[in-house]
Amino acid sequence: MGRRARLYAGVASGLIFSMAAAQPGLAQQAQTEGAIELAPVTLTGQKKVVATEQQTVLTHRVTRAEIDAAQVEDPDDIGRLDPGVSYSESSKSFNIRGLDSSRVLTTVDGVRIPWIEDGARGVVGGVSGFDFNTLSTLDVVKGADSSLFGSGALGGVIALRTINPEDILKDGKKFGGISKGSFDTKDQSWGVEQALAARIDQTFFLVQGGYREGEEIENKGDVGGYGALRSEKNPLDFDQNNVLAKVRQHVEGGHVFGLTGERFDRQEDVDQRTSSATTYDPGSAKQDEVNKRDRISASYEYNPESTDGLVDAVNAVVYWQRQELNTDFNGNRLTTPAGAYRRLSEREEETYGFNGSLLSEVELGGLTHGFSLGGELFASEATQASSGVDSCPPPPYTGSAYTCNFLHTNQSDMPDVDGTTLGLFVQDEIALLDGKVRITPGLRYDWYQQKPQATDGFSENVTYTGLPDDSSDSAFSPKLRAEWDSSPGVTLFAQWAQAFRAPTVTELYLSYGGPGTYLSLGDPSLEPETSNGFEIGAKLGDETFGGSINGFYNLYKNFIDDVSVDAASVGIPAGTYPFGITQTVNRASVEIYGAEASIFYNQAIGWHGYASLASYIGKDRDTGEHLNSVPALKGVLGMGYGWEEFGGDVILTGVAARNKVENDLSKTPGYGLVDVTGWWAPEQLKGAKLKAGVYNLFDRTYYDALDIPDSSSVPKDYYTEAGRSFKATLTFQF
Repeated sequence: MGRRARLYAGVASGLIFSMAAAQPGLAQQAQTEGAIELAPVTLTGQKKVVATEQQTVLTHRVTRAEIDAAQVEDPDDIGRLDPGVSYSESSKSFNIRGLDSSRVLTTVDGVRIPWIEDGARGVVGGVSGFDFNTLSTLDVVKGADSSLFGSGALGGVIALRTINPEDILKDGKKFGGISKGSFDTKDQSWGVEQALAARIDQTFFLVQGGYREGEEIENKGDVGGYGALRSEKNPLDFDQNNVLAKVRQHVEGGHVFGLTGERFDRQEDVDQRTSSATTYDPGSAKQDEVNKRDRISASYEYNPESTDGLVDAVNAVVYWQRQELNTDFNGNRLTTPAGAYRRLSEREEETYGFNGSLLSEVELGGLTHGFSLGGELFASEATQASSGVDSCPPPPYTGSAYTCNFLHTNQSDMPDVDGTTLGLFVQDEIALLDGKVRITPGLRYDWYQQKPQATDGFSENVTYTGLPDDSSDSAFSPKLRAEWDSSPGVTLFAQWAQAFRAPTVTELYLSYGGPGTYLSLGDPSLEPETSNGFEIGAKLGDETFGGSINGFYNLYKNFIDDVSVDAASVGIPAGTYPFGITQTVNRASVEIYGAEASIFYNQAIGWHGYASLASYIGKDRDTGEHLNSVPALKGVLGMGYGWEEFGGDVILTGVAARNKVENDLSKTPGYGLVDVTGWWAPEQLKGAKLKAGVYNLFDRTYYDALDIPDSSSVPKDYYTEAGRSFKATLTFQF
């Protein structure tokens, strides 16, 4: 255990034990099955929320209590919260209804976390750059609602909200906190979290920190050793830490001014034993991977105590954010270029901007209108670079040094790119028949511009033929939703919405390859993706017994994909790249459609149960080819019992076989899993809770289809998921 790890563990352990010895009056009784309760609170009046934070018929809101109950601390576990949401290890992105990567928008406190990639060297991700322990709620918005959220929300939105000090300091408390420790055999990880909140008059303070370390997630492969036949996971060690700090000042009249600082840092050290044993000296291939995110933001909230004003709610944030993804590979090569070999691939995205919205409820023409106005404006700076060390002689490469043609480095594979994005929206929720019918039209305007910058790294690229053109476009995205409370506990709804996604800088400007080898190209003339989405459904019941059912159809135009092209089509002499040319292009038409259903029964004390089902189909309408990003049919059935001090659940998960895909590697058999969890919240130690779970109880061998890449040099068994694992968490809120 490292020095820093021992420090974190010592601090957290001391806090946990000191709190356990504290007077009972300092702790609060947890109210949801003994769970940590972090329902957002307001000091005065009934809080109204702006449109981008509302829970609509298309939103599944997950509370901190539900996140803790499902023991979700890693993006891979997000499927426990909703069967329609997954995390893909191959693209390192969230997947909603068969779309992932840059087609699902992730936000934290209203600030976008872009999915970024380098396009050629395997550096992808960024949206997982947060700690679940910092969250108060997690909203899953399914389907396109681009009239509110703009570019990138084709598949949906993962909207994260971090805890505020007011969430902890309820009932007039001046000081409080949360302590947590956990251990998971799935990756032999352990972690600690500490959050402390304080109040001085109307000023609230929060500081939260977490640390976690562990190893690789075990799979069911049984071939070890070195080389491409290895099916056991590569050994891995990781360290993850985060810090969140907030100051929030309440001002008379319903104003709140806030300042937030946040840092997330995850570093993985990988022993790359699957690297070719004839190319690298066995045991020498090592890879370090870094995922960092820093944010500073200032916020303003307005929730007036009086309801007779023109403005009913305001939310605004000004922010700066930087994301870094790095992959650093080192090895001793046995083939040309023999000797010490290193490749450092770096990708960075820096954004700074503003977004905000307001709500105004007025009576016009005898009808109640809920007008929402808002928008965002942000600038971005994207950079990419590759540097390295090897024994290659100066170019041109011939004879035994010909292999060096394939090892492009000490260059940028795209120019630095400065971007500007503007989005403006308006919507009106019109209440009819005493509010039983609600019609919500909405419209958003989006504009973007990407401007390549002259950089030495890109001009040194062997494929460089000059600075590419700027890319700019705009779009209007309308929406119309209708809701009808047809009877008590029954809401029927239908929605039509158009969506829009601007191309990423990598899709526009990638240029990776070398004469005599291969070439991967972006296209500055790419059109933005657009979609038409249709959805109908029903919300049923109340908090004790209910459910939902809905079906949707989404049609996408100018769907962006990578395809093989001939040299003439990109203006390159034939034979220059004998191993092929791929380019990012717009597919004419792609469709995804499906259905979801859920039902639940919940007693505050006693039995509870739930079931949910999600099924999707996605394909290219011109070729009939099915999309690899669309998951198989999935169903979840759970039943449990909760008493005042204890409870438990049994969860059954069934996934159908997936055979209609783009290639054989992506085909996966069906499987069933059984998970068993239990909790204990002793009355003698109010605020404490012990949670434990056994996952994949019967040690099944199975594949998560979204974790399998489109192509691979290792056996398919390498992508099997973890077998039986045990996880325990101990939390204390005071």
